[in-house]
Order: sequence, then C-alpha cells, then structure tokens
Amino acid sequence: MNEDTSRILREINENDIKFIKLQFVDLFGELKNISITSGQIGKALRGSCTVDAFHLRGMYDLGFERIALLPDPATFAVLPWRPQHGKVARLLCDITDPVGGEIIRGPRQILKAALQKAEEKGYSFDINPDCEFFLFSKDENGHVTTHTGEKAGYLDVAPLDKGENARRELILSLEEMGFEIESSRHELAPGQHSVMFKQMDGIRLADQILTFRTTIRTVAEHHGLHATFMPKPRTDLPGSGMKLTISVFRNGKNLFRESEEKALSFIAGMLEHEAGITAFSNPLVNSYKRLGCAGFAPSESYWSRRDRFASIRLVRDADGSPCIEWTLPDGAADPYLILAAVAAAGTDGIERNLAAPPEGEGRRALPATLLASLHELTADDFLRQICGEAFVGAYVKEKEAEWFRYSREVTDWELNEYLRRV
Repeated sequence: MNEDTSRILREINENDIKFIKLQFVDLFGELKNISITSGQIGKALRGSCTVDAFHLRGMYDLGFERIALLPDPATFAVLPWRPQHGKVARLLCDITDPVGGEIIRGPRQILKAALQKAEEKGYSFDINPDCEFFLFSKDENGHVTTHTGEKAGYLDVAPLDKGENARRELILSLEEMGFEIESSRHELAPGQHSVMFKQMDGIRLADQILTFRTTIRTVAEHHGLHATFMPKPRTDLPGSGMKLTISVFRNGKNLFRESEEKALSFIAGMLEHEAGITAFSNPLVNSYKRLGCAGFAPSESYWSRRDRFASIRLVRDADGSPCIEWTLPDGAADPYLILAAVAAAGTDGIERNLAAPPEGEGRRALPATLLASLHELTADDFLRQICGEAFVGAYVKEKEAEWFRYSREVTDWELNEYLRRV
C-alpha cells in the first residue's frame, strides 16, 4: 500500500466518510462524476472504475466507448456541505482507456502535457483568478429566474447586498476544502459577485476553479438562490468574466521581475493565438454577447498598461513586479484548456523572442461569434498541435452543432422586432 492510499484510507476512517465522488471533466470542461462507497476506494485508486463513454459528448468521436477514471490523490477533499455523519468526499480524476492507458486528449491531460513541456524548459506559472458570477432568485415554484431582488452595486454591503450570507458560507466552505481566498465582494451589477483565490500552479488552479463553481452552486441552493456563471444572463446587466493574473517563473525566479521584455514577449505569444484561444476562453453562443459590452469586456485583441478594454494588460503586483492581466475569459471557460493554451503560447513567445506591438497598437477584432472563433481555432496550427488534432476535431464538431442549433432558434428579439411589421 503506497503513501497516498494510506493517507486517504486514514482520512476516510477519521472523518466517517461513506461515499466518494469520482469527478472528471468531459471534453468541454463540464464536471461529471460517479459515486462509490468508501469500501471501493482501493479499486478506484487503481484506476479500475469505468464508465460508459458513449453518452459523453465527443468521446465516441475519439474512438472510446468506455473510459476508466484514474484519481489524483492530491485532490481528495471532504465536501463540507454534506451530512456530518456518513460524510461525502471527492477525488478529481484523469481519464484513461479501460486497460489503463492515459487518454491524452482530455482537457486535464492536455494541460498536464503543456505544463510538463514548459517545465522541461524551466518555466512555471503563478495564476490568480478573479471569478465573477450572479446569484438569482427563484420563483414560488422553485424555478430559476433572472431577478436578483436587490439594487446593490460595486462593493456595497448588506442589507443592499442580499447575497452576503451566501458568499460568506461559500468562503468558509472553500477554506474547509483547502482554498486560500484573497477577497470577495459585490460586483458592479445587482446580484453579481466576485471571489479571488490565492495564486497557485496551473493544474491545481484549474482543479480549484471547477471546485469553486460546484461549491457556489451548492451553497446558493441552500440559500434558495441560483448561482450562474453564464457570461451574459441579462441584456441590461454587464456580463461575468474570469480575469486571470499571470506571473511566470524560470528556474524558480520571477522572470517578469528580471525582465519586462520577457513579459512583453509572453504577451506577443498570447496575441498571436488569442483569436483561436477564444474558442476555449469564450465557449458559448452567449459568450459573445458579453464581449464589448459594459463591464470592460474586450472586443479587440491588443495589450495596454492602463486601458481596461484591452484583452491583455501589463500591470504590477503587490511587490511591484510586472504581471499579466488577461480579461478575455468568461465564467464558462474550461480552465484546463485556457491555461494550457496560454502557457504554451506565452512561453513560445518568450522562446522566440517575439516583440509585442507598441502599447495600444496592432489591434485586431476578436471573433464576434462562437462560429467565428471555431474557424480561428481550426486555422491555428499551433493550437491544434497543443491540443491534438483529434481533440480539436471533436471539439469543433460539437460546438458547431451548438451554434447551428442556436441559429435555427426563433428568439423573443426576432418576434418583437419583426412579427408586427413584416
């Protein structure tokens, strides 16, 4: 019995854990899981728990009818909102084929491969996320609405901020699960909130973003609310983004502190591929209704130090070191894919000594629709190499189908605009 297995068995016994959720992400960053009893943990840790992959979007296109789940022991955590007797824990898993071969085309594996490639050249990353979301009310039948029941704005407090109690419970739950939260606040719009995590390395950050989303949805339900990361849930309100602040290290030293030129080369690498990355950072039809609207969401790809409408900003951290602030991603983004793409594109910019355009110049329009972003992804040889041709093919196929379902839908806007006058 190895050390990880012994530790998990000890935690199971000490915490009276009866069930464990084996969680993983599908090809589109959506969290899935199966539940096992604690007596099956040995089998699970060997990667012997399998699921039918036929009904998981894209997996059949990749040639897999069944997949196995291989838990990452470092992600074992007790779910604090579940019963105190007979507790429930979770493990995040990589996906493998049924005989144990790792499927490198899953989002988590794509990120691991990108980070390993960067690590071979001495690079590592600290990334600080600022995740925005809305808390909406439910009607008398328990159905989700887009009403907030409040008038609060930026940094307002209770009683204007009616989500303060839910946000407080969220923070306490996350801290029980090992998060270090830097701050939380009410955002610009009524019902909109934001939470910032402490900087972490790439794979753990992506894991925690997924955990954060699940936790806030669960906590919101306890308060009779619905939490959503939908990028633009209402026309009259600003959208929700997921700003990332990025610092890069080489051989343990802050590379940007040593040379701002390296930060600019990293930015140049991001800019070179940002249009294609948009297919991952803004993955919904709805994502493109946030871009360019109120709330400083970008509509053009360029960098700046002060312009808050730039997709990439070069700013200073608390120690005065240069760092990169990326405002393009929204709350629906798959964290594994966007971190893989940014790590690969940025370090490629450094390795090639790319020169960023002058500040505020070289602007290019970001894709205006999901379909346009998919075309950019397909045309980007570098991103296809990072993610794998088969993965990109499956991803684009499913997302194009999503776009065409939307394009055939008759919307309320069309009825209001045309029904009476055409």
